[in-house]
Amino acid sequence: MLNTQIDFPEPRDPGAPRMRWRFGSPVRVWQANAPEEVPEVLDAVERAAREGGWCVGGLAYEAARAFDHAFVTHAPRSGLPLAWFAQYDAPDGGVVDADGAQAGLAHVHWMQGAHAEQSRAAFTRDIERIHAAIAAGECYQVNYTAPLQGLLRGSAQALFDALREAQPGGYIAGMGWGDEYILSLSPELFFDWDGEALLARPMKGTAMRGATRQEDAALAEHLRASPKERAENVMIVDLLRNDVSRIAVPHSVRVPRLFHVEALPTVWQMTSDVTARTRQGTRLADVFAALFPCGSVTGAPKVQAMRMIAQLEQEPRGIYCGALGVVRPGPDKGSLRATFNVPIRTLSIRDGFVRCGIGSGITASASADEEWREWKHKRAFIDRALPPLRVLETLGLKNGELQNAERHLARMRASAGHFHLAWPEQAIAQALDALRGAHPQGDWRVRLLLADGGVFEAQAFALAQTAQPVRLALADRPFAAAHSDFVRHKTTRRGHYAAFEPAPQSGLFDVILWNEAGEITECTRGNVAMRLENGDWVTPPLSCGLLPGVGRALALESGRVSERVVSLRDARKVRSWAFINSLRGWLDAELHGDSPADH
Repeated sequence: MLNTQIDFPEPRDPGAPRMRWRFGSPVRVWQANAPEEVPEVLDAVERAAREGGWCVGGLAYEAARAFDHAFVTHAPRSGLPLAWFAQYDAPDGGVVDADGAQAGLAHVHWMQGAHAEQSRAAFTRDIERIHAAIAAGECYQVNYTAPLQGLLRGSAQALFDALREAQPGGYIAGMGWGDEYILSLSPELFFDWDGEALLARPMKGTAMRGATRQEDAALAEHLRASPKERAENVMIVDLLRNDVSRIAVPHSVRVPRLFHVEALPTVWQMTSDVTARTRQGTRLADVFAALFPCGSVTGAPKVQAMRMIAQLEQEPRGIYCGALGVVRPGPDKGSLRATFNVPIRTLSIRDGFVRCGIGSGITASASADEEWREWKHKRAFIDRALPPLRVLETLGLKNGELQNAERHLARMRASAGHFHLAWPEQAIAQALDALRGAHPQGDWRVRLLLADGGVFEAQAFALAQTAQPVRLALADRPFAAAHSDFVRHKTTRRGHYAAFEPAPQSGLFDVILWNEAGEITECTRGNVAMRLENGDWVTPPLSCGLLPGVGRALALESGRVSERVVSLRDARKVRSWAFINSLRGWLDAELHGDSPADH
């Protein structure tokens, strides 16, 4: 059973406490199954809020036809409403806390489908169709999406708690929706309206997070300055300005903030603010009629973009790209406050099946390769939530002394900050002192683990010497996770590495990974170095997608290696190989087997 929950930031005051509410049993439920019923539901919700009721719910994307018959959508899925709201007397139980550790574990098994490799050609063909429509002057931008589909193992509440823990800070909502459960981790505000002042905050423009603080800042600045991303953003801002003007007091529409870049755990996003004062007598239904669906999830012009969406996408979006939020009493008698998100980064669960839409705005300058990569970055909000996450470090302990401890702890502290885990300085120091005291002699492999709540563990295992040279082989397929934050940061989420680890009977020490661009990255348990034809030793730069290893950093600082991109096709030209990590140091290596580039 999923409780109805709202966990929104205060849109107009970033420093204010979050609006966190949990709700019990509703006193009334409204549901619209036909377009003509949607305004009636919104009117009923507004009356209830002005009379002191709290109303939580929203609209499916397909409710658009309730406001303009020119909006083309698919028919809604059977059994699901166009609009659904529940009224409550007041929030029940106060502040919502994510308690996934107590709720039990949840996991989603994703099925092959819209984002499987075999759909890559179809994706490119659809992008080409959009480009053709733009070139013909039919539209300027189309928001193109497709669904991920999977099976839920565990409870919807446990999944919601895990997602909230991994993706804090957004406009978060969880609720029933007809026969579905909705888990929305949206970073995007649709609108906030108090009966007079209106704020819309469209989100357009995405960039991946960086492997280092410097790279992260550079990627944010590149997003902020990118002509493509700024053009995409301003197209939607202009659309929203026009939409808002339909209900605004003349000359009151403003854009007080443009091209604001904000950090999410897995991506950078660009937003802009559009504000206005609404005309006297404006109803909640009028606000939706003017703005819905949000231009950031349709494209521009809206009518033509939605027509193309219906042609390209094979099924209805449902609550994805609709609106979810709360309409509550305002500070004065008879007033209200309505706050809605745009349900992106949103999962719907029905009979154990999970759906999650992923998409992006396609403009004339968009490339299929770049958009495909962006979709992968956007779906990372799910991947980073499952299963429970712990930050991990592995280092050596030699005769009672931890090797390179300061570097490992600094990297671990940075990862803890990235994943919003508490850093228990005193507990860590005490645990490491005890570990050193318990192992004063010999060589040991130390495993450090940091979990939610600042729970820290330090374990030691006997370390045997490694015979050299070690045997390495090139992976037989690209390492699709190369640019994820579970590669940039070392954690217990290692399934993407485990899929490439050599079988014990193979005689291999490790496997050399390469990214989808055909660039060598690292091994599954350490970094890699290569001696080129000119005698120089090189190691791949972090931009290829790899862990910033401590052993690698020491080799770079000493001048033993330098950074260079080495393609898979150039692997045959490598004269010598080495495996590097902090635990085992520099290990001479031999390459066995053929390169995939030879076939």
